Amino acid sequence: MDTAPWIAGHVANALFWLWIYAWGGARWLEGTFVSGFLVNWLAPRWSAEGIRLFALCTLIVSGVGFAVGLFVPGLRCPSC
Repeated sequence: MDTAPWIAGHVANALFWLWIYAWGGARWLEGTFVSGFLVNWLAPRWSAEGIRLFALCTLIVSGVGFAVGLFVPGLRCPSC
């Protein structure tokens, strides 16, 4: 995968998780059936703070994955 689509995909991913973590998405998703599809299948039982914690952990892991893929292009899409 080329660098530009790699960066664009991760920017979109980061914006989604930032919306959940920092911009009120967790409150919007709290207790809804939709959170089971967007976050985790157990998320409808979680509080907004639990959803925010999941979003923060996901941001950290995807940030590490982004950095690794940025500097080691062979790891971006091993099956491609």
